[in-house]
Amino acid sequence: MTTDTDPTPPVTSGADAATASSADSTATAPASQATRVAAVVYNPIKIDLDAVKAAVARAEGAAGWGTTLWFETSEDDAGQGPAREALEAGATMVIAAGGDGTVRAVAETVHASDASLALLPSGTGNLLARNLKLTLEDLDNSLETAFSGEDRDIDLGMLEIRREDGSSSEHVYVVMTGLGIDAKMLANTDDDLKAKVGWLAYVKALVATLRDENQLVFRYRIDGGKQRDMHAHTIIVGNCGALPANIVLLPDAAIDDGLFDILLLRPKGVRGWAHILFKVFWENGVVRRLPFADKLPGTENEALRYVKAKQIEVELKSPEDIEVDGDGFGVATGFRTWIEPGGLTVRVPRS
Repeated sequence: MTTDTDPTPPVTSGADAATASSADSTATAPASQATRVAAVVYNPIKIDLDAVKAAVARAEGAAGWGTTLWFETSEDDAGQGPAREALEAGATMVIAAGGDGTVRAVAETVHASDASLALLPSGTGNLLARNLKLTLEDLDNSLETAFSGEDRDIDLGMLEIRREDGSSSEHVYVVMTGLGIDAKMLANTDDDLKAKVGWLAYVKALVATLRDENQLVFRYRIDGGKQRDMHAHTIIVGNCGALPANIVLLPDAAIDDGLFDILLLRPKGVRGWAHILFKVFWENGVVRRLPFADKLPGTENEALRYVKAKQIEVELKSPEDIEVDGDGFGVATGFRTWIEPGGLTVRVPRS
């Protein structure tokens, strides 16, 4: 079964083939015949391939692009290898057609190239597309943005995860990474239920997670400053802050400001959680969207703290689950994350 989860980036490619969108074309021919060539890296269980191919053919023709290349992800390769093959075949734009894991995996390869990343939202969260305010359920509109839109440079999160055996691995992320409630919720989520009801499956997992009274005990250092000790329930480092279901976790986060927004949750009992829920769902999700919201004072909340930074290092007292862009990435003993300003070029609607 193909999944978007990608705990360790594969070294070898898992693409089965590069198939042209027209039956009588080869995968590599367009690269030498057209100035601009796109490639679609797709998760086959997330999309209707025939419908997407037909829509891509319409969009590429209308915009004057060459014949699009096609690369399939696999259980062993969530997108890095297929994206690499797409670039080697001459693609100047790579369209990620899948969930958040596919987007993150493709971004991991594309960000080091001159190519741009386009999004064909096809999963449960579609976190980057939400934060870029892109259309989520309109195939033709998404492809019009890809082929006829414009480039926009956004920040990229760089992450080094340290493991119990002393090893480490490096990754990128486009939305957020964290320890605590979000990582434990993902670990508690039933994949079969998620496939049936989407993001609502997280509600059941969230209830189980909130019963967990364990706290994170860690040392942290922000922007090379003094190392400090802290107890917290959750730490989230975000490049942008909107989640499904109108949840705005990081209300001041901007995807191109060269800074992370770091959230620390430190609730004390039921009252502390009530304060957090009020802040996130009501103040961030409703009040902050009002036209005159910038004139309203925000509420102070000891259970919830925001910090802006370019880099943070965390050393945990005991191993904890870690998540990256909505996928569980195993157990970590610590991590270091830093921002790469303007590190990823994405396609957005023409202004």
